[in-house]
Amino acid sequence: MIPEKSQFVDRESYLGAFLLYKAAWVKYNSFLMMDDLNLYYRSPFSWRYGSKEMRQIWGELTKRKLWRQLWVILAETQSEYGLVTSEQVRDLSEHADQINLQRSLEIEAEIHHDLMAEIKAFAEQCPIGGGIIHLGATSMDIKDNADVLRIRQSLQLIIKKLAELLHLIANQIETFADLPILAFTHLQPAEPTTLGYRFAQYGQDLLEDYQHLQQVYQDLRLKGFRGAVGSSATFSELVGEGYLEEFQQKLAEKLGMPVFDVVTQVYPRKQDYNLACALAGMGASLHRFALDWRFLQSMPIGEWSEPFEEKQVGSSAMPFKRNPINAEKINSLARMLAQYPRLAWDNAANSLLENTLDDSANRRTMLPEMFLISDELLTTITRLVKGMNIYPEVIQRNLTIYAPFAATERLMMAAAKSGINRQTLHEELRKLSMQAWQAIKDGYPNPLLELVLQNTLFQSALSATEIRDLMNIENYIGDAALRARKLGDRIRQALI
Repeated sequence: MIPEKSQFVDRESYLGAFLLYKAAWVKYNSFLMMDDLNLYYRSPFSWRYGSKEMRQIWGELTKRKLWRQLWVILAETQSEYGLVTSEQVRDLSEHADQINLQRSLEIEAEIHHDLMAEIKAFAEQCPIGGGIIHLGATSMDIKDNADVLRIRQSLQLIIKKLAELLHLIANQIETFADLPILAFTHLQPAEPTTLGYRFAQYGQDLLEDYQHLQQVYQDLRLKGFRGAVGSSATFSELVGEGYLEEFQQKLAEKLGMPVFDVVTQVYPRKQDYNLACALAGMGASLHRFALDWRFLQSMPIGEWSEPFEEKQVGSSAMPFKRNPINAEKINSLARMLAQYPRLAWDNAANSLLENTLDDSANRRTMLPEMFLISDELLTTITRLVKGMNIYPEVIQRNLTIYAPFAATERLMMAAAKSGINRQTLHEELRKLSMQAWQAIKDGYPNPLLELVLQNTLFQSALSATEIRDLMNIENYIGDAALRARKLGDRIRQALI
């Protein structure tokens, strides 16, 4: 425990004791860190995945500080009704940030109740106000409200990071709106589109996620202070039935959030389910983006790649490898995030009568891990988009190789206008295309244009110039560029 100044006769003695304590604490924590890393399991979310800001929100210190802040708010409000004194409230407020986790855990080891242990540890620090902590409340008045406050902080961070990503995607849409690329259907070369239009696909999905998360944020509600079964019976007894609604309203104002009209011992777990669905929905959008990235980075395609650092190792066995490890991580974590709506559904559906405790253990990991995964996904994909490598020469190479096949329908329609049977044209183009495919497989350039130019059926319907123009497919992109830019503008407008 940090030494108190009152224990020492002068400032120098206090500073000496404090420095000795600090050195011992650093040494102890270093030992714990090494011990944990080398001997005992630590969740990757406690050090590998997620930002420090998100880990701090879901850390033990933040949680207990929120518990204490809630007790102070409760006491402040009760003091307005003469239930506690201003001196007691001041005593609680002055000690609210002095978390002594070691002492709380010692008490918990004896009584097996984490929140009651914190009450006792807090009360030991508050000689005047300790006796009125938690007056009229039940454990979930504190725990559930603290959880929602942390959910709100976490959503603020997620929404901010998603907005940053959307800005970057809007920039990519604008930059590449007109750049023709080869589209793929069934993982096979198809007609052209534009790179900006492809980015617009990801942007459109993520814009919906952004708006959904904002709605979830706006809809967040606290349990409030409603007691053991949500009836507010204890507080009605304390302040009087005639003042109960006013009392509850003052608490809500101090907490700065709306409160559910109807609760049990806990707030409705449907709120967690809605949250999990919104985060998992964003995860699905990011998963798709990363999965496409992996395909486009594969060497046979090679149009994009992740940023690759100078000393980065791609494989322990194959030194030449440049694996899309970040996109793969996104897919891996997003796959995990997708499972949480099911767990949250179970918690909501099995919230029996006025409450059971069978969701308590899983929510200790479900809530923080949903946010830590989401945080890591956004951090990673944002870093990739900022540093992504796009290879125009490879994009052009793929167009040169495969785009002529996409021109066959266009060519067939033009030739059919001269009166030639459409089925006859289709069969002739199929044969010519098979010859061209075989030539590509044998390592030769795509010969389809020359095969068509030499074909008597098409010579009878179209001139050589017309055939060449029809098979110049790079401009065969419809209004993709226009709609991509419109989507980019809509993203920017939504982020204002």
